[in-house]
Amino acid sequence: MGLSEHMGSLRRIAVALTGLVAVTVVGTVGYLILGFPLLEAVYQTVTTVSTVGFREVQPLSPAGVVFTIVLIVVGVGTVLYNLGVVLEALTEGHLRRYLERRRMDHRISHLRGHVIVCGHGRVGRSAADHLLADGQQVVVVDTDPDRLVGLRPTAVHLVGNVTDDAVLRAAGIEHARALVAALETDADTVYVTLSARAMRPDLVIVARARTAEAKEKMLLAGATRAVNPQNIGGRRMAAFALQPDVAEFLDVVMQDEHLDFRIQQVRVEPGSSLSGRTLAELDLHERTGALVLALRATPQNDLQAKPPSGTTICDGAVLIALGTPAELEALSRLGTPG
Repeated sequence: MGLSEHMGSLRRIAVALTGLVAVTVVGTVGYLILGFPLLEAVYQTVTTVSTVGFREVQPLSPAGVVFTIVLIVVGVGTVLYNLGVVLEALTEGHLRRYLERRRMDHRISHLRGHVIVCGHGRVGRSAADHLLADGQQVVVVDTDPDRLVGLRPTAVHLVGNVTDDAVLRAAGIEHARALVAALETDADTVYVTLSARAMRPDLVIVARARTAEAKEKMLLAGATRAVNPQNIGGRRMAAFALQPDVAEFLDVVMQDEHLDFRIQQVRVEPGSSLSGRTLAELDLHERTGALVLALRATPQNDLQAKPPSGTTICDGAVLIALGTPAELEALSRLGTPG
């Protein structure tokens, strides 16, 4: 059930309960006007609307009889409507799904720095599995609830259409670190990219493109990176054919979470001990054990492989380093103020 269906079910329940309360209030006020004390007016209203059939607490005048007849007709109809709505919610699973949606909303509201995966097909599922294996917080969104069956318990899921801005907000886009768009069509992916970029100008957006032309459009729409899985797969196959050991090494480093070493990017925050100093001065390999493979001086610059020792590290620079988790953690601490 999608987000809009949940809201529709909730609205029906709210309308039913509002009608029941209104009938009770009107009945109580009517009996007060007829001269009943407050407690007896409430009691007479409840017994009448619920069709319990107890005697009247006070003799009714002709006006009281007419009022009671009207209250029975309106009240019984309202009670039956409430009963139907509740039974529908129970038999069709609306209530269970609503409570599950509430739990998911509560979990999402507490997430910070998570990744939103839009679309849980083959590409989206692979991306979500890799992120979860790396210990990242993930919110998976898809229109088909059957695709979300079997998700890891650590993953939060949301059934809805991400082309709707309300669904992106429900997925916590305001506090996300990145969004992976892997939808069924390039048109939907471009639309989501445009919407996400408008809502979060600083968000990292990775879009799946099915064609080279679509890749260019996604970059124009605001994607940080546009990826064609078929092209990447073909290149990897060629790499395994020509340089199998190199390709295997990169595969292991990037995808095996149980390995003792990995490649990771480290951002240099303003005020950190790395900022404003050269690589030679810092001697990062000696201090942390991590090996700096590449450097991006600013977001606008290209990656520089094997940066010279005289390169000065500026605020906002990104280091690509190879090392064990402990070594990379030590490097990350150096890139953080304090």
